[in-house]
Amino acid sequence: MPQLESHGGEKAASDNTLTSNHERTDEKEQQGHRDSSGEEEKAQQGPPPPVGFFDSRLHKVRIEVAWKWIVTTLILMTFILCVLSLYWAVLFKVGENMSALTTIVVDFDGQSAPYQNIQPLIGPAITRAAQQARTPSNTIGWEVRSPAEFGYDPLAVRQYIYDEHAWAAVIVNNNATALLRAAVQTGNASYDPLGVAQIIYVQARDETTYANYIIPQLDAFQTMMASSFGPEWISQVLSDSSLSAATYSRAPQALSPAIGFSQFNLRPFAPFTATPAVTIGLIYLIIIAFFSFSFYLPIYSKFIQPAGHPPMHFWEMMIWRLFMVILTYFFLSLAYSLVSLSFQIPFSNTGPHPDTSVINNPDAYGRGTFVVYWMLNWVGMCALGLASENATMIVGQPWTAMWLIFWVITNVSTSFYTIALEPGFFKWGYAWPLHNVVEASRTILFDTHSRIGLNFGVLFAWTAINIVVFFPAAVFFRWKNTKEQMKKVPRSNLRWLIDG
Repeated sequence: MPQLESHGGEKAASDNTLTSNHERTDEKEQQGHRDSSGEEEKAQQGPPPPVGFFDSRLHKVRIEVAWKWIVTTLILMTFILCVLSLYWAVLFKVGENMSALTTIVVDFDGQSAPYQNIQPLIGPAITRAAQQARTPSNTIGWEVRSPAEFGYDPLAVRQYIYDEHAWAAVIVNNNATALLRAAVQTGNASYDPLGVAQIIYVQARDETTYANYIIPQLDAFQTMMASSFGPEWISQVLSDSSLSAATYSRAPQALSPAIGFSQFNLRPFAPFTATPAVTIGLIYLIIIAFFSFSFYLPIYSKFIQPAGHPPMHFWEMMIWRLFMVILTYFFLSLAYSLVSLSFQIPFSNTGPHPDTSVINNPDAYGRGTFVVYWMLNWVGMCALGLASENATMIVGQPWTAMWLIFWVITNVSTSFYTIALEPGFFKWGYAWPLHNVVEASRTILFDTHSRIGLNFGVLFAWTAINIVVFFPAAVFFRWKNTKEQMKKVPRSNLRWLIDG
């Protein structure tokens, strides 16, 4: 009997426990029904009617909006002052840094056989003028160099300029004074004052810098030399009783202007349609790479959105997406390159292109020039675009617009303007992507002095760094999106998710 009573007590206790659990379950269900019915009633009621701006119920909202407006405005003002100042600062010290545009004067006049026994006049006059042209600022960097540095070879000076060791050169020819004296002594009517001296430069190196700063000062130097040397020379001729007026009158150009300068632009900047390819057109290379993110991300996201199919593993998705981004740049850079080709920028000029000769429209790689140009734009787009992909994933909207402005300004400031004329702060520009794209483009299109190995190396380094950053940026982007989606889930659903 006691055992039966014990079993009966255990059974009763068990029944009581089950009853209690059922009651708690019923209470939860009833509470859930009440919550859901309350939400349904609120949904049926709809949003509250609109009220005026000064309604008391909007007090907290007004404070929140005012605070966020102040913070956002301060951020934008700071951004404008800091980032846009980079663009203005580019030209802030051009006058002080003008001496970085080195222009060498090499006097070969009477320095070697067969004219070493003739007393030079023209060479020393031009040398003195160059030394006097130096001022503390606002003038190019005049430097007088010994012809011995170049082995008494004017072609070595041309090579020096082509190799971009200086921006321009004034060469006084070895026979300058000898030809001028012979012209007045013999009445040589074929005497050409332009045979006295040469001006050497490479316009395709940076046509804007030459047009704005170097060529105007070289022109002014020529005018000054003609105006100063002419009267002095005429005075010497008239006072020399050994010279016959009837003789030198047959060569009036030997009296005035007496001297002149032949200009040799080793690599002219042409055709004019090449301007976008090395300047403003490259901005669109950045913009195209930037906006490809918003075009392609919804397409790639299909793999991780379970709409009738299982989602792809996240890491596989990231690897696949990185591959597709680089492949996309491959075709977009081709379209960009074809624009230059369609407007007849030369891409297949073959034949020898001596460094020291004046060559119009040379191509550095002959018939392979277009392929090299395309590859440069592809690697450049990878360097520029992957950085934008990472920045977009990290900073998100609406701050990506600020990133684009920063990326464009810093790249333009250090590629479309001569870094040598900029404040020393901008030395980092040599490592920036667009600077190397511009420099390599000039080499490809105009056969200027080549640093293309360095240029491609810098762009590959940017691409490699961006690939390394791509994966943690993608993880952060996923975490941020998940966090935002969790905020949008109703509390009841969120509780259900947590309980589940």
